[in-house]
Formats: sequence, C-alpha cells, structure tokens
Amino acid sequence: MKEAYETGRGRIIIRSKTDIETEATHDKIVVHEIPYNVNKSELIKKIAELVTDKKIDGISNVNDESDREGMRIVIDLKRDANANVVLNKLYKMTDLQSSFSVNCIALIGAGANNSGRPKLLSLRECIKYFVDHRHDVTIRRTKFDKRKAEERAHILEGLIIASDNIDEVVHIIRAAKSPQEAIENLKARFNLDDIQAKAIVEMRLRQLTGLEQDKLHAEYDELEKLIAYLQSILDDPELCKKVMKDELLEVKNKWGDERKTVIDYSASNNFNPEDFYPNEPVVVTVSHLGYIKRTPLTEFRAQGRGGVGSKGGSARDQDFIEYIYPATTHNTMMFFTKKGRCFWMKVYEIPEGPKTFKGRAVQNLLNIDSDDKATAFITIENINDADFVKRHNLMFCTKRGTVKKTRFENYAHPRSNGLIAINLVEGDEVIEVKLTTGNDDIIIANHGGRAIRFNEQGVRVMGRTATGVRGIRLDGDDDEAVGMLVFNCNEELTDEQWAALDAQESNETEVPETDAVEPVEEVEGAEEITVNEWPENILVVSEKGFGKRSVLSDYRITKRGGKGVKTLNVTEKTGNLIAIKSVTDDDDLMIINKSGVAIRLAVSEVKVQGRNTQGVSLINLKRRNDVIASVCKVVHEEPEEDALEENSEEAGNVESSETTNE
Repeated sequence: MKEAYETGRGRIIIRSKTDIETEATHDKIVVHEIPYNVNKSELIKKIAELVTDKKIDGISNVNDESDREGMRIVIDLKRDANANVVLNKLYKMTDLQSSFSVNCIALIGAGANNSGRPKLLSLRECIKYFVDHRHDVTIRRTKFDKRKAEERAHILEGLIIASDNIDEVVHIIRAAKSPQEAIENLKARFNLDDIQAKAIVEMRLRQLTGLEQDKLHAEYDELEKLIAYLQSILDDPELCKKVMKDELLEVKNKWGDERKTVIDYSASNNFNPEDFYPNEPVVVTVSHLGYIKRTPLTEFRAQGRGGVGSKGGSARDQDFIEYIYPATTHNTMMFFTKKGRCFWMKVYEIPEGPKTFKGRAVQNLLNIDSDDKATAFITIENINDADFVKRHNLMFCTKRGTVKKTRFENYAHPRSNGLIAINLVEGDEVIEVKLTTGNDDIIIANHGGRAIRFNEQGVRVMGRTATGVRGIRLDGDDDEAVGMLVFNCNEELTDEQWAALDAQESNETEVPETDAVEPVEEVEGAEEITVNEWPENILVVSEKGFGKRSVLSDYRITKRGGKGVKTLNVTEKTGNLIAIKSVTDDDDLMIINKSGVAIRLAVSEVKVQGRNTQGVSLINLKRRNDVIASVCKVVHEEPEEDALEENSEEAGNVESSETTNE
C-alpha cells in the first residue's frame, strides 16, 4: 500500500479472515471471509488437491459449513499438526491470500476538446488533481448558477415594472392587434427588452393580485442575495475552498460507513521462511565425507548403558557419522571449516530425513571448497539480536592446540560465500568453536588424556583474520587437541590469583611460538585457585568406548599454554581420548561409532570418578576394529521399557574398569 501511494503502482495483499479453534483432539482452521473475486468452491477444491498431492501435510478434512448467517469453511487438522504452519502454507499455495494490483493512471488536463494525457499518479498527485478538478467544477457550477439567477432577476425586474403600472400595461395589451405588437409597444413605453416584454405579455392574470406582487418583490430580493453570494465565491478563493470542503463532508456523512477490511501492518506477501516450519528439536548429523541431514529428536530412543545401539546412519564407501549436534529448526547454524572459513545456514534448510537417510553433501548446500570440510558448528537462537551479539565472543581451538578469541559481531553478518574466520599455520585445522561471555573458563583436552583449564581473560581479543596463541602444549607431532569446553563460572579472580598466573605474561607470543619460550605447566600459587561445586560435570570418552565423568573443581586454573593435568588414564584397553563434553544428570548421551551404529543413554548412568581413572565401558563395540567416531549430548528422554530389558543382559556382560594410577 505504501508503495502504491508513493508511486501509483503497487500490489495490495488481500488475506482471508480466519480463526484457529482448538478442540479436545485437534485444532481446526475456520475461514469466515475470502478475498475479492475468489470462488469459494474452487478454493475448497484447490485445498483438497494439495492434500491429495501431499504438498500440504497436516489436514484431515475440509468442510463448507456456510449458511445464511455467513461464510464458514472448516479445515480440520491432524492431531500432531501445527495450525499456524498449515495456515501459512495455505496462504502461500491457495487463494486464501491473493493480491490486488494498483495502477493509478488518469487523464490529466482533459477538457471539452479531450486533450488530456495519461499519467501515473501518486496518492499526493491524485489528491492534488482531484482538488483542482473539484475547484474547476465548483467555479463552473457557480458561474452557471449566477448566470441563471441573473437571468431570472432580469425577468423579475420587468414583471415588477408591469405590476407597478398594471392599468397601463393592460390597456397597451388590449389595444394591440397581436402579441408581437403588444411586445413592441411595451418595450417602447417602459424601456424593456424582448425577454422582459415577452414575460409581461405571457403573465397570468393571477399575478396581478397584491399577494403575487409581494412574492415577486421577495423573489427578486432573494435572487439579489444569491447573486452576491455566488459572486463572492468567484472572487474569494478561501470561500471557494470552504464550499468544496462542505460538499465533501456532506458526501461523507451521507454515504460513509465503517471499513469492511482490516489493515494489518504485520502481514506481507514476503513470508518469513520460519513460518513454514514448526520450531521443533532435531539432531543434525554430518558424516566423515561431508553428508549432512537433520532428524527429529523423537526418532532416537534412550537405551541403557552398554547397549549395542540402533542404526544412526548408513555407511557409504566406508563413510561414517562424525559430528552430531542438537538444535531446533528455527536456529541459525554457523559452520566453521577446518581451513578456517565461516558459513551460515538455517537449520530448516538442512535436508530432513530418518536416521538411515544418508543426507546431502555440505558442498552442495554451502560454497565450501572441495578440499575443505566443516569441523565446528554453533547454533544461534537469533543472530539478529544485537545485544546478544555484542555480549559474546567466539573462542577458536585448533588441532595444534592454538586458541583465538574474536568479537562475535565480526561474524554476525552472513555472506553467501562465507568469510575468513581464522588464519591457520600450515598443517593446522579448526576443531572447535565456542561462544564465550568474556569471563569464561576454557578447558582443552588432547589425545593423550590431558586437559588444561584457564580463564579466557588470559587470551586477548584479536581480529577476525588473526592466528591466535597457544592454548595447550602437545606431546609431539603425533598429538593433537580433541575438544574444548567453556564454563561460565561468573567468578572474578583476585589480584593475588592473577598475579600468580601473570608470572608467564612475558611468554605470550603469536603462534607459531619459538622453542625458546617454554610455557610453565603449573604456576606457583595456582593450586589455590578453585571454584565452588559446578552443576555440570566433565565427560570424557575414549575411542574404544570407555568414559567417565569428573567434577570441574578437579581441574585447577593455570596459565594457558601449559601441558595441563590428566583427565583420563589412557591405556591400550581404552585407546586415545577422542571427546570431552560438559554434561549434567539431565542430559542424554549419543555415541556413534565408525560403523554407523548409534546408542543413546542417560548421562546419569555414567559414574562420576576421579580425573586419573580409565572409566567404564559405555558402548559394546561388536566389531573388532570398530572405534567411536562421535559423541554428543542431547535433551534427556526416558528410556523405553523394552529397550531397557533388551539391553540389560548386554550391559551386565560389559567389563567395567575403575582402576586408578595416582
């Protein structure tokens, strides 16, 4: 409407009047009015075709319940259907919503000679030319009325003369041999013109009475006033405008009524894509070869610890599920590739499929290089929330133990071709990216089973294309970092504590660091830095299916760049550490091995043990050379009874090891 008013050309969206009624078993959409020029029976037929062709899901029946009281089209929905989503799809695919084109072309300057030219008019121009037209009509009408009044007054002047000399007039008329002779004699005697003399000759006898003579004088006086008023309209532009305004108000009062339509400023033909997808929890999985999909979380049922699991994704040419993340369909997912680039995608844009669905290649959805792959993901509830963006940083962790902190606002403007997220040294890759608030604690673990904890204030804010600084010192070229955790402890360190940690401040250099700078593994006084008991535990999982939980307070804060402390007693039986997660008793754990088998178990079933233990068996690897590929925490779900019974025997046969080697 705004565009149509400003330019004269546009499109007005017309949407049906609908209500969503909730019943005990299901919802239904009730249509009370449909757009102009839309046929009701054709509309119902179109909805039925869309349901038959499975282009719209969630509709069970459509009925026309219209009667003399008004229109009522009832669209019954299925029990699990989202009414708003179905309604938005109907708006998009049917004439429940239509458009009315505006093309305001008028002839400007048209007159008696039809010399007007067509012109596209804005609302302001429409009003201007309409006012000009009304002014022209008022002036021409006033001139016409004034001329008619003057003509009548002129006749009345002659009639008044005749009434004042009635005896002589009668004598002249009676003496004349013909009407024309009487007219000529009257003109000569009283100095009249043809019109006045003719009116006197044609005057009826009743007008000779005294009462009729008084009426002639009264009519003449009224005409004189009218002529004076009409002349003032012609002479005074403001009075002319008042006449125009009064006439328009008269039309409004006589014909105006209440608006039949409702102007909804929030409605638009440009649907928000989120309107077509309910905000439901899903699991996003990415395979080793880069195939991505989203699956409803309800498809994954909980099992007991030690179960053999259910199929989580089929292999393709020795492909396997490598990454798995919980999200909701309205989230924005940020993709960080191993080569240090960043991409964006709405979760509902990710192809949906069951657990056995292979998915689609990420390269077909994003402009990722063929030799690159996404290795880190972040889900953002609302990337357009300026306050959220300003309050958060992005903390990067690479395979070589490098960390980098950058303002999140540097990444909050998606580009189709992505952007550079971090510069990497040769041979390094991005393994983890987390959101931080500026005073969070960071924990990084390596393959050898060690973990380091430091406060993010020890990492200065860098630019988007910076490389970063050392986060953890690795054990040789074969070692690598496996994950990074972020804890928002909200506890400021004291000056004394920072003084102890700042003993290494002179060692901070940009990566790569020289061998001459040896980060200190533990700083004197650092052991005094502890926090209160934290609600989340640290869960670690080895590649051969062993895992455990330990408390956050077991990991003392040290300076970044050190070797850290033992978080899992790595042995030949456990295999190297492959995952580190922060969990609570309210979480579930999803573990997927390289053969594609997935198991979901409650975190509460995993014991809390000391740092220097090898944990318990979490999954029964049936194949000899099979290893764990990915570990993810998801929303807790109560296990099904049959699943628990099915796995009870398996869980009882799994060997548990809780040995410590302090």
